[in-house]
Amino acid sequence: MTQRKYHTPQEKVAILKRHLLEKVPVSDLCEELGIRPNVFYQWQKTFFENAVGVFERPRRGQDRRDRRDRRIAALEQKLQQKNEVLAELMQEHVELKKELGEL
Repeated sequence: MTQRKYHTPQEKVAILKRHLLEKVPVSDLCEELGIRPNVFYQWQKTFFENAVGVFERPRRGQDRRDRRDRRIAALEQKLQQKNEVLAELMQEHVELKKELGEL
C-alpha cells in the first residue's frame, strides 16, 4: 500500500495551474503525482468555489473593522501574557515568604 502524500495549498494551486494554463492532461498529472483523478477534480471544484473571494471588495468600513479586530486580539493576547507573568511572580513571592517564615 502506498503512503498518502499531503499536498500544501500552494502545491495544489500549482498542479491546477499546470492543467489549466499549460494544458497538461489530468491523467498525466495524476500518474506523475500518484493521485486519483477524483482527488484532482475535488481540488479543482474547491478552487473554483472559493475563487469568488479573490475578486470581492471589502465592504465599506470592513477593512477598518478587520484592523480593529486584529488589534483587539493582539492586545488581549498581550494582556493574557502579562496576567500569566504576574500570577507566576505572585506564586514565587508567596513561596519565598513561606521559606523565610513570613507567612
